Amino acid sequence: MGLLDELGKVAGAVAAVEAAEKVDPEAGLLTKGIAAIAGFEGAGKLESMMEKKDDDQQADTDNTQGTDDTSSQT
Repeated sequence: MGLLDELGKVAGAVAAVEAAEKVDPEAGLLTKGIAAIAGFEGAGKLESMMEKKDDDQQADTDNTQGTDDTSSQT
């Protein structure tokens, strides 16, 4: 999923640049560059946070299923 992760980051960068242009139509190159970096990093952090949340939910599900199995044996 490395390629999809990078594609998501690029999409975040493009969206951030577009948003900066909507807010300030005369935005300079520096402003657009900062927006692109912020969008790229922000999308990466959001993806990692979502993956962590999914992993935590999966671990909770596994722990619950393990608890149910041991309680039925008693």
